Amino acid sequence: QVQLVESGGGLVQAGGSLRLSCAASGRTFSSYAMGWFRQAPGKEREFVATISWNSRYTDYADSVKGRFTISRDNAKNTVSLQMNSLKPEDTAVYYCAARSTGGGSWYSKEYVYWGQGTQVTVSS
Repeated sequence: QVQLVESGGGLVQAGGSLRLSCAASGRTFSSYAMGWFRQAPGKEREFVATISWNSRYTDYADSVKGRFTISRDNAKNTVSLQMNSLKPEDTAVYYCAARSTGGGSWYSKEYVYWGQGTQVTVSS
């Protein structure tokens, strides 16, 4: 069992930056791939970024590539999402998720554990 708690969301102006963090409980965190997803009002949840268990593999949605960076610290059981050059269209609830295998994935159905989400609002 893994519990995930996101933090770091808030209100920021367009062009600004935020850093989201996700703290995980459980001794098996280091064996899980992790992902960030987001859901805007009236839209389906969408993939943002993923990282493999050993950080060797990362991947991003085209809409955030070059602006967002995912990273993890297995010693601290945390995964982070650094978000730069934020745009109003990045406004959403951001969710951290854990996949019970080590490889990263774009597909939300492959993630077993989910956090409660943190709101990110980007004003124009």
